[in-house]
Amino acid sequence: MQHSDKLVAFALGRQRYALSLSSVERVIRAVEITPLPKAPDIISGIVNMQGRVIPVFNIRKRFGIPDKEISPDDYMIVANTSARTVSFTVEDIEEVMDCTSWEIVPPQAILPEMEYVEGVVKLDDGMVFIHDLEKFLCPEEEKELDDALRNTGPDR
Repeated sequence: MQHSDKLVAFALGRQRYALSLSSVERVIRAVEITPLPKAPDIISGIVNMQGRVIPVFNIRKRFGIPDKEISPDDYMIVANTSARTVSFTVEDIEEVMDCTSWEIVPPQAILPEMEYVEGVVKLDDGMVFIHDLEKFLCPEEEKELDDALRNTGPDR
């Protein structure tokens, strides 16, 4: 697993997840999401952040967690993948965790079908799933998203 030894832990429902701190650009209060026609179902829409159009992933849907309305108390994590800058909504930002590689267990050791998770950190009070944003969208979803984003803009 290639990441810094720091993880940003966040809550989705009752489960804790994390991302490598090196992929996180910023954390902001949740803002209104604009629908993105013809985007894959797993995309909630887009947000305009300082002139940049950023797709919003619905990670609740991907992980099978019941959807909920965005609350003013929620946060958006803006993160970078190798392909693009993305964002997603979480209920709470818990902490920045120091993590050494030996504490991280491969996801297959816990559940073989965890394809969107690159590792699991076992803590005294539970587990934290390290989310793999690079694998969030399948190639077809990436193409659909690219096409939908190309069709947005002031002249459309």
